[in-house]
This record gives sequence, C-alpha cells and structure tokens, in this order.
Amino acid sequence: MTTTWSGSGGLQTLERPAAESPGGMLRGAARGGIANLAGTVCTGLAGVGVTWLAARALDPHAAGAFFAATATFGLGVTVAKLGVQTSLVYWPARMRAVGDLSRFGECLRIAMAPVAVAALCITAGLWFAADLLPGRPDLVRALALFLPAAAFTDVLLSTTRGLRSMRPTVLLDRVMRPAAQLMLLVLVWAAGWGEQVFAGLWALPYIPTALLAGYALRSLKSTLRLDKSDETDFTPRRFWYFTTPRAVASFAQMALQRVDVLMVAALAGLAPAAMYAVAGRFVILGQFVNQGVSQSVQPRLAERLAVRDTDGANLLYRQATAWVVLCCWPLYILVFTYAPLYLGLFGEHYENGVGVVRVLAAAMLVATACGMVDVVLAMAGRTWWNLANVGLALLVMLGVDALLIPRSGAFGAATGLAAAVLVNNLVPLVQVVRGLGLHPFGRATLIAAAMATACFAVPQLVLWPLHPGLIVKFAATGAGAVAYCYAAVRLRTVLMQGGRGR
Repeated sequence: MTTTWSGSGGLQTLERPAAESPGGMLRGAARGGIANLAGTVCTGLAGVGVTWLAARALDPHAAGAFFAATATFGLGVTVAKLGVQTSLVYWPARMRAVGDLSRFGECLRIAMAPVAVAALCITAGLWFAADLLPGRPDLVRALALFLPAAAFTDVLLSTTRGLRSMRPTVLLDRVMRPAAQLMLLVLVWAAGWGEQVFAGLWALPYIPTALLAGYALRSLKSTLRLDKSDETDFTPRRFWYFTTPRAVASFAQMALQRVDVLMVAALAGLAPAAMYAVAGRFVILGQFVNQGVSQSVQPRLAERLAVRDTDGANLLYRQATAWVVLCCWPLYILVFTYAPLYLGLFGEHYENGVGVVRVLAAAMLVATACGMVDVVLAMAGRTWWNLANVGLALLVMLGVDALLIPRSGAFGAATGLAAAVLVNNLVPLVQVVRGLGLHPFGRATLIAAAMATACFAVPQLVLWPLHPGLIVKFAATGAGAVAYCYAAVRLRTVLMQGGRGR
C-alpha cells in the first residue's frame, strides 16, 4: 500500500480500497439509520413531552429559567467534550479502513483524560459563576453536578459508533435516557415539587447512561482484533490537529442552538425566553432525525473518504440526505401550516409565537435539503473549514439577535437563528461541491422533496385563498398523508438507492 502525507499536521490519504461493496455499504447504513430513526422518534417525543411538562407544570417565568439553565448546561457539556466525539468516530473508522486497530486503545486514552479534567473544571466554574448567568443560579448549580456524566456519555457512545456499533447509542441515548427523564418529570409534576427538583431529576439519568455506555464500550472492545500492520496514520499529534478546530466548532454549533435562548432571557425576559424555547422545540425533532441518520453514515463515510472513494462517499451523502428529507419535510410543512394549533398544545401563554414557528420552519426546509454538510467536511478532514463556517454563522446570529431581540423579542431571535442556519448550510454546501466534488441532490433526494411538497404543501396553498375551516384542512392533510405513504412504498427502491440519481 502506498500512502501520502499532506504536510505538517495534515491528514493522510490511505489508498487501500475498502472491502465493502456499494450495496453492502448502503444496507449497513440503512440498518443503522433505521435503528437510529426509531430511537430518534423516542427521543423527539420525550423532548416534546419534557417541553410540554415544563410549560404546564411551571409558570412562564420558571419555565424560562429552566430552559435558560438547560441551555447553559448544554454549552458546558459541549465545551467539556473538547470536540473528541467526532475524532472518536473518525480515527477508529480510518483504522478499520486499513485493518489496523492496534492503536485504538491509545486513541481512546488520549481523548478521555482531557475530557475528564475539562468536565470537572467546567462544573466548578458553573457552580461558582452561576450568579452571573441569566436565569436562576440554583437551577444552574443543580444541573452542573451532572455535567461530567453527560460529557462522558457522549464521548463513550461516539467511540462505539466509530466501531460501527449503533446499538448502544440507540438503546441508551435515544431510548433509555429520554424515557427516564420524561418519567421522572411526570413524577415531579404529579407531586407538585419545585423547579430545582424538576431540573435535578431531568439531569439525573445521565449518570446510569454514562455507566452503561462505559460497559458497552468495554464489551465491544473485547471483541476487536487489535492486530498491528503499521498501516494506520494515527498519532496523538494528528488526533489533536484534527480535534482542535472541531472542539471550537462544536462549541459554536451548540451556541447556535442555545445562546439565543440566553440572549432572549437577558434582553427580553424569562417569559419571552420560555415562549421562544417552546415555539422552536419542533426544530429539535428534525435535528434528531438528521443526527440519527448522520451517525449511522459517519463511520462508512470516513472510510470511503480515507481511501479516496468519491463515488462511494457521494452515494452515502445523497442517500442520507434523501432519508432526512423524506422524514423531515412533512414535519416542517405541517408545523408551518398548523403553527397556532402546535403552540396551543403548550398553553395560552405561548400562542403569540406563530411567527417564530414559521420563520424557523422555512429555514429548516432549506437546511434539510443541504444534508449533513458539516459531517461531510469533518469526515474529509476539513475541520478548519467547519470551524470557519460555524464561526461565521454564530457571528451572524449574534449580530441579528443583538439588533432585533430588544425590538422584537422572540421573533427577533428566530430571525437571527434562521439567518445563521442558512449561512451554516449554504456556505459549506458550496465548499463540499467545489472542494470535494460531492453534492446531496441525487434522484432520491429530489423525489422525496417533490413528494412532500405535492402531498402536504400544495393542498394547503390551494385551500389558502378559500379560508377553509380546520376540518377541511385536516381532510386535505389526511389525504396528502395517504398519498405520501403510497408514493413512498411505490418508489421505495429509488428512495433506498440514492446513487441512481447520478
């Protein structure tokens, strides 16, 4: 095997071909994707359930404080992970591509020790700085205690995915933890306990999840053949060269999802922050679907790019995009259409967020069509490009938020997030097309988008000038759903073979 080195600190291109055929690659990705999507349904429903309970069990001020505290917690967890979760998918996948996993243990050790130190430092920082943060200091402190467990959970499960095992992620992070959180919060609601208990029990399931994730990784590692063939290009220096920009990009990516809630809380108040968090909760459902599909594709994508198999990488990228569009476009179109009903589920305090819902739904339609562009860049080793893209998107969001939130409250924050979402997807899409020769617009993607538009958007556009009642709208949606399912079954072969669109 010949290898090339791209320069100081760069990433090697491995020329040994991967043994997996395109058909086997798609079947493997599909199995992982379907399992992850099933788990994603549980995660999404539990997430909406938690939001509903927070909106119903707590007053708007307390709900806003809870959402602000969870936003701070999420940012802290992201910083603590130091970006290694992507590296622990990327490097084991490269090792598998050349059949040399002899340095897997070293890879895991040099990632875990810094994460442990960072998690403890951030926990201490949040505890002592809680009074300086937006929202309620007691809620921030209650969540901070569980931050190391949350960070280790994600890092350990990322490693199992790098070894092509999706089951621990699906069972532990997609099903067990969200279900436990929801059940504990139902108990809090029924017992009438306060906000601090609500926050603490929301975070408690991270502890058993982290322990079980460690057990799953240990069991998986015991089955590996760690033969040494001197083929892998792994070194600690290259690991951190890949990881460093990803660490900053991961924080910026999480900031895109969380900082706006904190800014609304600081600039407009906790009640508007609660409304914004509730109105935008549907976005998380789509993000979970995208994450579930991406995680199943990531290891194979890294392997294909490691051996310069552009056709295989394109096939995976287009297929993954088609799946996400097939699942998410109906969701976003329906939420756009029925925004008042969606918000009414959470109570009368949140019914003024229709504009927020529709701005975000429109932006997410565009983002979904771009596919997992950030994952493609990362698995191609372009983590510095990723960092620049996310940094630009974050600056756009912060600028728009600072300008509009004082005037427009939650709607201003939604406008800022929508602008950032477009930047964070369209800019890397251009880079992927021009720099890597890949794009997500295969035949399956275009068919999935056309099906969703024809079955869900067109009927509502036809009815809109007539101002029909809800019964007529529901009938049109029901007919569209039947047609959509029928078309998906009839076209299943095309939808499952995204590469045929080339």
